[in-house]
Amino acid sequence: MLTPSIKKNDKQAKLLIYIVSFVVFAAVVIMSRYKLPLDLGFNVHYFALFNAVVNSLVSICLVTALIAVKQKSYVMHKKLMMTAIVLSVLFLVSYICHHLFAGETRFGGEGTIRYVYYFILATHIPLAAIILPFILFTAYRALIGEFPAHKKLSKYTWPLWLYVSITGVLVYLMISPYYVPHI
Repeated sequence: MLTPSIKKNDKQAKLLIYIVSFVVFAAVVIMSRYKLPLDLGFNVHYFALFNAVVNSLVSICLVTALIAVKQKSYVMHKKLMMTAIVLSVLFLVSYICHHLFAGETRFGGEGTIRYVYYFILATHIPLAAIILPFILFTAYRALIGEFPAHKKLSKYTWPLWLYVSITGVLVYLMISPYYVPHI
């Protein structure tokens, strides 16, 4: 096992995790309701493409990290999980930018694909909204060296995070044909 990377302070960590999670959630909700009519000099839907690529990389990191931990390659596991967290931060910034500069896009599919899209979206959005504190608490338990608690939390966090990252890519693939170019 690895040695702890940070000193344990559950009270401070809990407060920080809740504050960060609330601020991120509030920022996404508030900023997704506004559109800035600003010409960035490129198609703002490139943010969405970037998001899909980043979500794909997060999915790869998560699966590879699971393989690494099963092989008891804990240093590699930690590097992959930290990479997934950093990529998720980049995703979040780009996601906010996309919604801030592009606004809403309506799904134009009809028939069965419409129901599939809305089912995926209806599961993706609430899970994406609640996953952040789980990710942060799971990472915190690992960083302070509480590996049994980390393992217990990760049994819930990992599959939810993977589902959110994969369905994020699926949502992009399904909605991107309906983007109106913003150049």
